[in-house]
Amino acid sequence: MSDDQTRKKFGWWLRVVVIAGTVVALLVVVVDTEIHPRTDDASVRANFIAIAPEIEGRLVKLPVRDNAFVRKGDLLFEIDPRDYEYALRQALSDQDNLEQRIIDLRRKIAAQDRAVDAANATVRVSVTGTRTSSSAVQAAKAAVVRSQAAVDAAHAHLAYAINDLHRLEPLLEKRYVTVDQVDQANTTVRVAKGDYEQAQAALAEAQAQEAEAELRQQQATDQVFQSRAQLGQAIHVVDTLDILESLRPGLAAKVDRARLDLERCRVVAPFDAYVTNMNISEGAYAHVGSAMFTLIDARRWWVIANYREGKFRHIHVGSKVDVYLMGHPERKFEGVVQSAGYGVFPEDGNVSDGLPNIERTLNWVHLSTRFPVRILIQNPDPALFRIGATAVTIVR
Repeated sequence: MSDDQTRKKFGWWLRVVVIAGTVVALLVVVVDTEIHPRTDDASVRANFIAIAPEIEGRLVKLPVRDNAFVRKGDLLFEIDPRDYEYALRQALSDQDNLEQRIIDLRRKIAAQDRAVDAANATVRVSVTGTRTSSSAVQAAKAAVVRSQAAVDAAHAHLAYAINDLHRLEPLLEKRYVTVDQVDQANTTVRVAKGDYEQAQAALAEAQAQEAEAELRQQQATDQVFQSRAQLGQAIHVVDTLDILESLRPGLAAKVDRARLDLERCRVVAPFDAYVTNMNISEGAYAHVGSAMFTLIDARRWWVIANYREGKFRHIHVGSKVDVYLMGHPERKFEGVVQSAGYGVFPEDGNVSDGLPNIERTLNWVHLSTRFPVRILIQNPDPALFRIGATAVTIVR
């Protein structure tokens, strides 16, 4: 065989080997890509929060800077605390004033307890005195009635004696009666007159006793009212103490709120983080709920990788993933699949009466839908990871 034929045969075999090697390599790549899905449609994610004050006031300290790294507990900013210090002192003063009032009122109650006992005893004595004076009034009224009857009887006896005397005196001139009989009639008149005057005096005395008894009854009644008023006043002091003690929780809540507002003047980092989107300076006025800047949580980093639906049979929760950042392809980071998305918004986005509205169209080429896969990075480098950075992921 000539050298030319030998070279031609060697070239033919070389082409066959190269083509076969290329086919085998392509098959290996296809199989590896199928078994170990990969995508460059991935981006870095992390949790982030907007830092907003819970109180309002002028910023007096702002030690952080935009894009700076802060440790947990580092001061982010401080609001002028003077107004809140005044509010706390006022709340504490109101609370102390209430306690002093309660102490003073308890002292009064200690004295009023004895006053209540005395007032109860006085009420009982006054009620007894009222009943006694009522009995005395009734007895005095009865005495007045008896005295009035005696007066009426004495007056009738006197009138009879006078009439008898007037009948006898004309008969004396005619000597139908004796002088002695006339003298006896005069004596009877004088005795009857004395009895009448005595009965009138007894009536006046009985009426005076009746008036005195009624006065004592009125005094006893007034004493009952006064004693009951003193008893009510003593009980009212106890009611006032209950009212004051019911104010305690409200004032304690005001103190706690004032102390909490004062603590909120200093805002510290809740975790290790990066400061971003900061556009304020010292002297700015902070408003409640208005975001000052954003903190990116540097403790955990994720990659959201969008995989075609046909690759999901090789992706499972817990699967190991190799992650490469587009800006640092030489570094490999280890990740693990945490979860996979179960829904994406359809391209047409049409929903009719709660059911999908599928258009009747024919497409010759069907594109696979991509679903997001959440991958937790196990060995992140916070200095290299940034939210939104492009990444390449390979499921192992």
